Amino acid sequence: MVNLDERLSKADYARVFPGLEQDLGECQRAARKAGVPVVIVFEGWAAAGKGSVINRLAQTLDPRGFEVHSTLPPTKNERLHPWMWRFWNTLPAAGDFAMFDRSWYRRVLADRIHGKVGRAECEAAYRDIDEFEQQWIDAGTVIVKFWLHISKKEQRRRFKRLEKSAATAWKVGKTQWENHRRYDEWKTLVEEMLERTSTAAAPWTIVEATQGRFQRTKVFETVLRAVHAEIERRAAAPRVEPTPMRVSKPSPTDGPTILDRLDLSLSLDREEYEQELGKLHKRLFDLEHEIYTRRVPVAIVYEGVDAGGKGGNIKRLTRGLDPRGYKVVPVGPPNPVELAHHYLWRFWREAPKAGHIALFDRSWYGRVLVERVEGLCGETDWRRAYREINEFERQWSDFGTVLVKFWLHIDQDEQLRRFEARQETPYKQWKITDEDWRNRKKWPQYKAAVVEMLERTSTTYAPWTVLEANCKLYARVKAIRTVVRAIEEALAGR
Repeated sequence: MVNLDERLSKADYARVFPGLEQDLGECQRAARKAGVPVVIVFEGWAAAGKGSVINRLAQTLDPRGFEVHSTLPPTKNERLHPWMWRFWNTLPAAGDFAMFDRSWYRRVLADRIHGKVGRAECEAAYRDIDEFEQQWIDAGTVIVKFWLHISKKEQRRRFKRLEKSAATAWKVGKTQWENHRRYDEWKTLVEEMLERTSTAAAPWTIVEATQGRFQRTKVFETVLRAVHAEIERRAAAPRVEPTPMRVSKPSPTDGPTILDRLDLSLSLDREEYEQELGKLHKRLFDLEHEIYTRRVPVAIVYEGVDAGGKGGNIKRLTRGLDPRGYKVVPVGPPNPVELAHHYLWRFWREAPKAGHIALFDRSWYGRVLVERVEGLCGETDWRRAYREINEFERQWSDFGTVLVKFWLHIDQDEQLRRFEARQETPYKQWKITDEDWRNRKKWPQYKAAVVEMLERTSTTYAPWTVLEANCKLYARVKAIRTVVRAIEEALAGR
């Protein structure tokens, strides 16, 4: 039950609040030391005091460790990406604070009441929000969400006061008064939002915002509790060192895997290859321009065995494209900035905008492949990643992104032949490293990880296509043909 008459006397405020400010400064330093990212979301009624309480937090915190984001209607560029893209781009690194003056909840409040999203889109948004917050919480982010609450009568009083001053009159216009008139409609949507998105890990805190002293004190106390709880949780958690993957011996009842069933003898001769390539390039060029005019994004993912031919495959595919309409995203080990964020953060930033193509030379699947096999992340993390990746790809697909995913597979004999050829050819020697030879010794581990990845992340909206790549010419033609077919089907379904 919300009591909008909550008050804090000047004497009590003077006794309590300075200590909270000092505690928050110390808390920020502790969060930085522990590598805890903190997200503070402010939603609430217009004129409820979001700006003033954010300002007070900003005065208390070290400005080198926080950023404030004001969520306005999406820009033209933001509308060309999945709707959560802009929020992934603004989330903090480990140890930093991010404060949001309105947030992703705009989708289920302002956009909904003004008719910019329908009921079905709103339902999808609730699902996206829950997944988004849970992924960040699972990675150790503290999310503190505030709804600043005032009555309709109090809002009217504040609007009138703002209008009396030339310095603040601009804050109250036709939109604010129209929203005030529809206060009860807003309230219904707010109650639904609070009910649907208040979770154990990211609960809403309703702040009785009639009085500033009470409001500020409650906000500071809530933030301190949440951040300290995560720091203490981390300190108490037993440290489990990730370990490299081991492969158990197959059971006699185990049948052949999807990789065992491949016919790696499939091939094309050079003449047939050149004929097919020419026709496919012409069709791909036309499709690239059609997706641009119809604003369809395309993401093409390349994963595969070392020396499987990813680079050559990408090169032949892009020869049929206008370079102004695509980008190739080479994915290597994460740098320090990327390591300070959720592992999906760097891939969200590379989401192709509507009408463009992004080709990923390796991808987010590193989480369940190299990171799993080499023990670079814990078992809990890579097991959770299957769900997170499926959610991630579904959100891109819901936006209309055509997702094509390739696994390029060769057998061990062919890999050895290619490794030796690289060593013996001067201009190819840069392609072979000690790591490639080391990875080859872990063929059984990588094979087991690949099979599980294919089985658990091949979905109706983002299926895997396995390329039989012992013959590079065959794999290249099959890849381009698959991309052409996927784009054609997507365009036909619109």
